[in-house]
Amino acid sequence: MDLGLKDRVYVVTGATRGLGNAVARELVADGAKVVVTGRDEERAAGAAKALGPDAVGMAVDNADPEAPARLIAAARNAFGRFDGVLVSVGGPPPGFAADITDEQWRMSFESVFLGAVRLARAAAAELEAGGVIGFVLSGSVHEPIPALTVSNGLRPGLAGFAKSLSDELGPRGIRVVGVLPARIDTDRVRELDGLSADPEATRAANESRIPLRRYGAPEEFGRVAAFLLSPAASYLTGIMVPVDGGMRHGF
Repeated sequence: MDLGLKDRVYVVTGATRGLGNAVARELVADGAKVVVTGRDEERAAGAAKALGPDAVGMAVDNADPEAPARLIAAARNAFGRFDGVLVSVGGPPPGFAADITDEQWRMSFESVFLGAVRLARAAAAELEAGGVIGFVLSGSVHEPIPALTVSNGLRPGLAGFAKSLSDELGPRGIRVVGVLPARIDTDRVRELDGLSADPEATRAANESRIPLRRYGAPEEFGRVAAFLLSPAASYLTGIMVPVDGGMRHGF
């Protein structure tokens, strides 16, 4: 299938590693051009170099109010157009409700929620029909995850924002989609497993609850997200797509 990605230009935040990087790789592999971001300048440049000439890297913090304008301008300056954005950000700190400080809540809100809202709002003002705004969210949108209280609080709200935005932008031909990973084999998930007394047993227990009986590979997530961002998914908007091996047992 031709996804129609050739020469389309996307901004992918949080793309120096993990899920954002997996999506950027799949977009470039199918002919798109990308602006990839991370908070560290060296890592952002390294990620872009690994992706090849169809990528540029920028050191940007999603919480920075100036980030959206800078990123959209970078896409236009580097590649002459801007077709969409995928908002991905490193997971907020783990912990139970009693353990999370006000400062951790504030910082997480700025990066995970408000930063995403700002970027989506800026993208919406710049995109034309056929454009797309995507969000990397979490299975916590549907069901709280133990010991991830901040994610449980912020991700569902961002999904609600995305759904509202899809209604507002649909008449202009702009799509809004969310992608909901569960246990994808990234540094972040391995870090979370490592917080337990027995990481291997924790992983085995998690795998036993997944119908496919394994963690997902980053490229499996990346391919789904790349499709959702592509013109091939032109009649999909306002949806939250789980990429979880069947881990969510509801419809």
